[in-house]
Amino acid sequence: MKHFKLRTDLTKTWLGITLFRLELTVDCKWGRAGELGGWVEKESNVSGNAWVYGDAQVSGNAQVYGDAWVSGNAWVSGDARVYGDAQVSGNARVYGDAQVSGDAWVSGNAWVSGNAWVSGNAWVYGNAWVYGNASKTPLHIIGQKYHVTISDNQVVWGCRQFTFEEVKALELKDCHSQWDENEFKLNKKIITEMIRYYRTEVKS
Repeated sequence: MKHFKLRTDLTKTWLGITLFRLELTVDCKWGRAGELGGWVEKESNVSGNAWVYGDAQVSGNAQVYGDAWVSGNAWVSGDARVYGDAQVSGNARVYGDAQVSGDAWVSGNAWVSGNAWVSGNAWVYGNAWVYGNASKTPLHIIGQKYHVTISDNQVVWGCRQFTFEEVKALELKDCHSQWDENEFKLNKKIITEMIRYYRTEVKS
């Protein structure tokens, strides 16, 4: 049984699309029956135990499902997917064929688009952009100073994006944030080794 309904008497227009307000129909972890949620274009935008809060909106063929949730002023549109226990919040945008899954968080003013995947325990926040057309499964490196995603010929290191060759040539003086020299060298070594592994071992 669905835990929500569309309020056809509460609508707004966004880019020529009519969006409907969600309302909880049962008491659940998202709130009490009768509480209002965010905005969707159609029922199929939300399924499973997922929820849309506040002024967040989901439209097009986008789907939010599993135990995922979208909140704040976030937008999920196009053919994007947000699922698992993933969270999209703040002013974040997820669109195109992008996917956000697992325990991943996309927040702040971050944008995820194209065929990009954000998964596992990844966090994308601030003004970061994640995009591209990955032909292989992206490789995520966690537990360092900044989260790293390796995909095709690009590396997203924190909120910056590099090609493989740019990472190879990167020097401490090129960094925007404060690094200890030995810490930088170790992080770069780990990333370059993972690039080598990604090129030779990771399959589509």
